[in-house]
Amino acid sequence: MIGSTTRGFEVEGLDRLSPDQAYLFIGNHRDIALDPAFVNYALYTEGHDTVRIAIGDNLLQKPFVTDLMRLNKSFIVPRSVKGKRAMLAAYQSLSGYIRHSITDDNHSVWLAQREGRAKDGVDRTDSAIVKMLAMARRLEEGDSDIGAAVRELKIVPVSISYEYDPCAINKARELHAKETDGAYKKVEFEDILSIVAGITGDKGRVKLVFGTPLSADFDSADDVAAEIDRQVLENYPIFPSHRLALAETGLAPDLVDLSGVTPEDRERFQAQLSQVPDELRHWWLMQYANPILNRAGRAHGREAQS
Repeated sequence: MIGSTTRGFEVEGLDRLSPDQAYLFIGNHRDIALDPAFVNYALYTEGHDTVRIAIGDNLLQKPFVTDLMRLNKSFIVPRSVKGKRAMLAAYQSLSGYIRHSITDDNHSVWLAQREGRAKDGVDRTDSAIVKMLAMARRLEEGDSDIGAAVRELKIVPVSISYEYDPCAINKARELHAKETDGAYKKVEFEDILSIVAGITGDKGRVKLVFGTPLSADFDSADDVAAEIDRQVLENYPIFPSHRLALAETGLAPDLVDLSGVTPEDRERFQAQLSQVPDELRHWWLMQYANPILNRAGRAHGREAQS
């Protein structure tokens, strides 16, 4: 897949991590299957064990997908549970499993920073996930110190960037529908089709950056989420596609830096843009422009404002 659908895969930051230590990798989320797959490939090639992968139960729509996920050490995040009591029990169980994996099994885990992909390109950690992670220590040890919970899980923020997203037009279509119709209804097995498109589609260059394990004395879930966000954004690799998209939007000209952008980069960008229907162009462009805007505290988009 890397040889046939990318123009290269680069990794940074693994030299800061021990192959003998388990970590909770919390990453920004662009692709359903490939985000953790690239993390696994990077870890494996550098002599680290692969991770246990948190996936939403919405993906288990076909037996072959369930089999594929289980082969890749996936475990289920309940997204379809109804009722407060059932949801609380499900998340307590999830928290306990993640804590057990890190502290007892010494086995690393990958988890997205929020539910669902960041379809508008705005990477932001949901503090509710941090609260979920702290549940197990509070229940098992009677310790509500969120800083202690974070330190024992050895959370490492991870940034992944795709020069081009094979699912970008579909994401733009969803955002456009939400803006114009107020809602978007997925077609049957849409998430499965997205997995296939992500694996087989052209991605250009892909880069993965591992951050530094969180070790500060955090007082709240919001503080933890803010530090994850800081590292994800600071480490997020910016490609010519991001710079050219921002220039194309006309937003924040002071942030546009086209130095180092080659004629080949421009040609590739225009070829991608030419395939996007006119009504979806704004949303397509913002997926690439928003990482630069977000880093500057100026993110745009429906999801960014929700």
